[in-house]
Amino acid sequence: MKFLKQNRSLYIICFTIFIMGGIFVYPFRTALVFHFENTNRIQAILPINKGEEFTIIFTHSIHLTDVTEKYRVLPNLNILQYEIVYEQFGIGMPSNANEEELFVYENGKYHIKNMNNIFPSMNIRNGKTISEHRLVWDNGKKMVEFNDYFEPGAWYKVEMKKLTVWQYLKGVKIHE
Repeated sequence: MKFLKQNRSLYIICFTIFIMGGIFVYPFRTALVFHFENTNRIQAILPINKGEEFTIIFTHSIHLTDVTEKYRVLPNLNILQYEIVYEQFGIGMPSNANEEELFVYENGKYHIKNMNNIFPSMNIRNGKTISEHRLVWDNGKKMVEFNDYFEPGAWYKVEMKKLTVWQYLKGVKIHE
């Protein structure tokens, strides 16, 4: 009888360890993940869900005006760029819209709307000369500067991922 009690305790302990281990490696939370360059090293994460939107604003290094790129997370975790807003034409800026897109001038800014640029991931460089990149989310209520989390001049692979509990707990979370 004593042998059965000891085995039962051992089984319970092993089962508990197995369940706890499984919890730590099971993907449970979606997040916008910033990988350092082309590595798997996670530099920072922004917990957001499918269907939510985020914006990246940067200061154009030549025009010195803000460029706003708007994105939405798709159900398959791809990233959809649906709008770009800028103040001046010139180097690196679109001068017109594609077939399905809408080019408008509103409140002193050019908008290209109805964009359908879909990315499984994006490479983003934090500005070096003019380092004023900003990340906006929660319908514009929250914003952080890239420099709070990323080195000026460094580049990052950005993608949506389902994170395990372990990845989520050890990652640097981007906060408001």
